[in-house]
Amino acid sequence: MSTTAGHGSYSAPPQLLSFDGLLFDFDGTIIDSTDAIVKHWHSLAEELGVDPKVILASSHGRRSIDTLALYDPSKANWEYVSRIEGALPRNYGQDAVEIPGARDLLDKLEAAGAPWAVVTSGTRALITGWLEVLKLAHPKFLVVAEDVEQGKPNPQCYLLGRSRLNLGESSKMLVIEDAPSGIKAGKAAGFQVLALETTHTIQQLKDAGADWIVKDLQSVALKSSNGKVEIEISNALQ
Repeated sequence: MSTTAGHGSYSAPPQLLSFDGLLFDFDGTIIDSTDAIVKHWHSLAEELGVDPKVILASSHGRRSIDTLALYDPSKANWEYVSRIEGALPRNYGQDAVEIPGARDLLDKLEAAGAPWAVVTSGTRALITGWLEVLKLAHPKFLVVAEDVEQGKPNPQCYLLGRSRLNLGESSKMLVIEDAPSGIKAGKAAGFQVLALETTHTIQQLKDAGADWIVKDLQSVALKSSNGKVEIEISNALQ
């Protein structure tokens, strides 16, 4: 079993957990478009006259409109953001892959009619573009950057995700995330959070408040969906 210096190992025994609904982040959780995003921001940084390393240090998990507002407020509008993000999958589609286990888990959730949604800092144009390029299960319920006034770590997006699943305040929700800003948003919403060590360090995920940490979605299996969504988490960090 893999070990991580100073942090234990991915060897926790399987846990069976029950939730009313699942809320997935997208980039870093369902797909890994890191290489595409790096190329995208390098191109934009040149246009903005900014060091791309500065932008990339803080852009993951944040809405592009919030990042652009820091460097060129004239570009921080939905028309511009949707245009550049909509072009990203077309231009860099070959640079994105699915997170291990994501396709199988989403297919099984769909087949079971389980309540799940994607809650992302990306625009609708970006997410639908990636879903088409990678041929992944299309969520019936989607919360995108344009739907909220404040992006992650504000909890508004995850609260809206619960609402779109037609679930009430007493519902038990699981957020699946990879970024500290998203983990913080899920915890601020009052939900439990499963973190994937796909884009950030274990310490960053712990500091953000994750309830469980796994390497990827191969550690998450749907067991049943009969009123409640039962999942098994295996090989979590311990």
